[in-house]
Amino acid sequence: MTEPSAAPSVYRHTGFVAFLAARLVAVFATQVQAVVVAWQVYDLTREPLALAYVGLAQFLPMLALLLPAGDLIDRFSRKTILAASWSVGAVCSGLLWWLAGHGVAGVSWMYAVLVLFGCSRAFSAPALSSLLPQIVPRGQLAQAVAANGMIMRAATIGGPFIGGVLYALGGGALAYAVCLASFALGTLLLARVAVARAAPHGPAQGSIFQRFGAGIRFIRSRPIVLGTISLDLFAVLLGGVVALLPIYAHEVLHVGPQGLGALRSAMAIGEVGAGFYLSMRPFNRRVGRTMFAAVAVFGLANLVFSLSTVFALSFAALMVAGAADMVSVYIRGALVQFSTPDDMRGRVNAVNMLFIGSSNELGEFRAGTSAAWLGVVPAAVLGSLCTLGVVGAWMAWFKPLREVDRFEDAEPR
Repeated sequence: MTEPSAAPSVYRHTGFVAFLAARLVAVFATQVQAVVVAWQVYDLTREPLALAYVGLAQFLPMLALLLPAGDLIDRFSRKTILAASWSVGAVCSGLLWWLAGHGVAGVSWMYAVLVLFGCSRAFSAPALSSLLPQIVPRGQLAQAVAANGMIMRAATIGGPFIGGVLYALGGGALAYAVCLASFALGTLLLARVAVARAAPHGPAQGSIFQRFGAGIRFIRSRPIVLGTISLDLFAVLLGGVVALLPIYAHEVLHVGPQGLGALRSAMAIGEVGAGFYLSMRPFNRRVGRTMFAAVAVFGLANLVFSLSTVFALSFAALMVAGAADMVSVYIRGALVQFSTPDDMRGRVNAVNMLFIGSSNELGEFRAGTSAAWLGVVPAAVLGSLCTLGVVGAWMAWFKPLREVDRFEDAEPR
């Protein structure tokens, strides 16, 4: 299935290496903050529904800012927009640091800060994806997608684990201070990223609604693009278990914040292992069928985790789920990049990031409400079964995606 890439290693590209370094520290900050906010909110409230609001607070601004984010990213410097987004992230970490000493009275204000953080992510996520093709040659794009995904997951190994340790040592104040410093460092490192090719910005044509409508019509007219991004939306929205990890750590596996951090890191360990392999030996055959198989493995691994009461088995199941997810991320990311013209990347990636955000943040809301209604284990089992159902349905509905062989087959004709 795998075949070595004929192109030089993407790690020899200085601009790309600088890009990876900047993203590494920013994602590290995001992951530390995510695990600390989740633990702190649940520790203060002991309500599963409170975790649902953590995801919802970040998802709603992403939804509201979808249109202006995609349009601005296609019209202005993507690097500048990304730097501004990370700067806002640093401000959010500073506000959470200040709120850390206010106990239960600060929970509602924490949600308000997460809304602001969701606003920054509405711009940073699509800007990151749109900037990548301006840094590396097209022949190295698939390899860069794998390496980019791998380094992002590397941050999610250290981030949650260190976040749990920091919370245990110094509470939220210490953890949020580290997040603030990391966002600031990422913004400074981004200034060193060399952009090899400018985006094809031209004079604005029509209104913002007309320009964004053109991006929506493009997605709807490409079954490969629509099927790819919607598969991630529904598979993870219905079957993700990350939002339930604080409850599993507290009530099923009986581990503390360090154990929660380890569980959050388990998926990332599998993702980094698979991502490193793919960045060194990317494959480019039968990519459609491989993607569907990877999502099915993801669902099965989550099902094992849902039923496990042994920490070692739960950890291993999350590792397998992470490795399968990385294969899916590699294929999905490359297909979207190859399928999208440069002048439309901002709008297409904004929609893609909304779908990813929906699967994560809105998925947290779904998981939290399901756990509140059904109980944590039944909710996790039902979600895993739904993921497997989505795989079967999408294989039937999106035949061009199922049958795509090489990434180049997805390029616009």
